[in-house]
Amino acid sequence: MSLHRYDRATLAATPWKNGGGVTREIACWPPGAGMDDFQWRLSIATIAASGPFSPFPGVDRIIALLDGPGVRLATSDSAIDHVLNRPLEPFSFPGEAAIHGTVLGDASSDFNVMTRRSLLRAQWQVLRAPASIGAAVHGMLLAVHGSWHAYAQDSGAEHRLDAGQGGWWADENQAWRLAPTGAGAALIAVRIFAAV
Repeated sequence: MSLHRYDRATLAATPWKNGGGVTREIACWPPGAGMDDFQWRLSIATIAASGPFSPFPGVDRIIALLDGPGVRLATSDSAIDHVLNRPLEPFSFPGEAAIHGTVLGDASSDFNVMTRRSLLRAQWQVLRAPASIGAAVHGMLLAVHGSWHAYAQDSGAEHRLDAGQGGWWADENQAWRLAPTGAGAALIAVRIFAAV
C-alpha cells in the first residue's frame, strides 16, 4: 500500500484569479485530471478577501475551517447562509451553488474535499482519540494538532504524522488504526467511496 506523504508547509500555492486567496492542492484523481474532469480533489485554501467561490457543477463539496477567524458562505437567494467560524466542523454544499464568501477578519485557511457527484461520495471524520477507520479505496489523513501514529491494517506499515503532515492513497483498499501521541491532538480522516 502506498501512502503519498505531504506537508502542509511545502504544498505549492496557486493564486486565485480574483486575487482573493490561494489554493494548495494536496491531491487530485485521476492523475493529470483538470478542474473539469477530476473525480476527487483535496486541497487547503487561504481566503484573504471576500469574493465569489468558483462554481463546480456536478461536484459535492465539503469545507472546514483550519485556522483563522473564518468566512461566511452565502448565496443571493439565502438558500445557503452559513458562518464557517468553528475549526474542524465540516460544511457540505453543492459545487454549482453561487456562493459568495465574506471574510470575518484576517485571512483564514480551510480544508476542502470535492467529489464528482455521479461517481463518488466522501465521508469526513475528525479524530481526537485512538480509533480505527474502515477500509476505503481512496482517502486521506491530515494531522491538524499534535502527532499521530497511523498503522496500515493490510501491510502493518506505520507512519508518524506530525502537525501539518498527512498522506493520501488511491486505488488501493485501505483501513487504518490511528493513535495520537499526546493530549489535544486532532486528525482529519477522509474516505471516498463509490456513489450509491
